[in-house]
Amino acid sequence: MTEGASQDKAVESALMRFRIMAWTTGIGLLLLCLNMYLRYVQDVTTVLDVVPRIHGFVYMLYLVTVFDLSFRLKWPLSKGVLVCLAGTIPFLSFVAEHRIARETHADLTAS
Repeated sequence: MTEGASQDKAVESALMRFRIMAWTTGIGLLLLCLNMYLRYVQDVTTVLDVVPRIHGFVYMLYLVTVFDLSFRLKWPLSKGVLVCLAGTIPFLSFVAEHRIARETHADLTAS
């Protein structure tokens, strides 16, 4: 296996980890919003009360995967920070995941 092929394989693996964490973070953020609505608007405590802790842990893993992918693809710092922030706005992690996956696949096929 050549060096370029092994780098492409490493980028593909990093991209897959990022995509999984982007979806997990996005779903967790939606559950967090639902939890906040139920707790503070409806005054209902549910089993979703554990979601904030889980979401915090999942978001940290998301940050690690973004940093890993950004270092492998040599992104500018601003792009990495914007992708990190995408995990804090509902639905934006899904959009970021789609765009990053499309860009990365295009870059890999071009090289």
